[in-house]
Amino acid sequence: MGVTIRQIAEAAGVSRGTVDRALNNRGRIRPEVAERIRAIADEMGYKPNQLGRALSMSRNNIKIGVILQGAETPFMKEVLKGIQEACAEVDNLGGTVLVHKIEHQNAEDVILAMEKMRMEEVSGIAMVPLDEERVKREIDRFVEEFRIPVVTFTSDVEDTKRLCFVGQNGVQCGRAAAGLMGELIGGKGKVAVISGYSTNTSLSSRVVGFREEIARKYPGIEIIGPEYCFEENGRAREITEGIFKDVPELDGIYITSHGEEGVCEAIAGAGKAGRVKMVANDFMGRNYELMREGFIHFLIGQDARIQGYEPVMILFRLLFNGEAPERAKIFTEIYIRNEYTIPEGRH
Repeated sequence: MGVTIRQIAEAAGVSRGTVDRALNNRGRIRPEVAERIRAIADEMGYKPNQLGRALSMSRNNIKIGVILQGAETPFMKEVLKGIQEACAEVDNLGGTVLVHKIEHQNAEDVILAMEKMRMEEVSGIAMVPLDEERVKREIDRFVEEFRIPVVTFTSDVEDTKRLCFVGQNGVQCGRAAAGLMGELIGGKGKVAVISGYSTNTSLSSRVVGFREEIARKYPGIEIIGPEYCFEENGRAREITEGIFKDVPELDGIYITSHGEEGVCEAIAGAGKAGRVKMVANDFMGRNYELMREGFIHFLIGQDARIQGYEPVMILFRLLFNGEAPERAKIFTEIYIRNEYTIPEGRH
């Protein structure tokens, strides 16, 4: 027979209501008391009744909040499909998922979204953060003061109290891009790096990995940049045109973010298609078409669906039966494709 709430209450010297609040992360309870109750429950091998949990969720309308930045980019639209899949699963068990979309990446908008979700009484938040001190302070405040667990996805801020991160290993992605570029241009020449936002750790870590691997393996390559296009094709085109003016002998371009079409437009305008080697990210938007046309030489992909689906389900499992994630960083697979490995029927 399983351990009961009554037995935990007796062992902890508190009421059953206090145990319920501690194990379900709801109501007002001192953090030290809640931690002691949860520790006692773990020691006693407490396993919550899932049917009872589902009914409890239905009665109390447990809510999970999702904050999606850069929501209009092709990649985030794919991430949203995973979020919507998780929403349906949570809804079937009586829970609610609230999704707040932010078109660009802006610290003030993120903080406002977090506060709005707190007022909506969410039990946990999955979010795309920014590497800005005020955002990181707010994450810590939500976890410590409001007892609202936070899971980050696609971009991480590991120096916070966030529960875990789900997304690509950006440094390893950058290293892969460096290896591809190094072989494409024969290990020497000039390569420009174009990124989206300096405050997006997913993108900045790709730059770090790229720099490290180029320095280690291809010392004959000079890196130009990075320049930041804010994931806008128009800005990416302008940046690339400017680089061609300053560095007419450019050999390659590595773009870490959305903005590929703008870069390719500049390459076409300069008559450099095929001559300037290009490595980009993600199997979406017009990237396959641009690869077939000879602008993009390699694409590095990641699992967008999992990056949307898993953060919501991690919070659901935590709130539903107290199941914590196995690791602090849950990395998705890294995939590499060229023009010969484009899936049939994809454009």
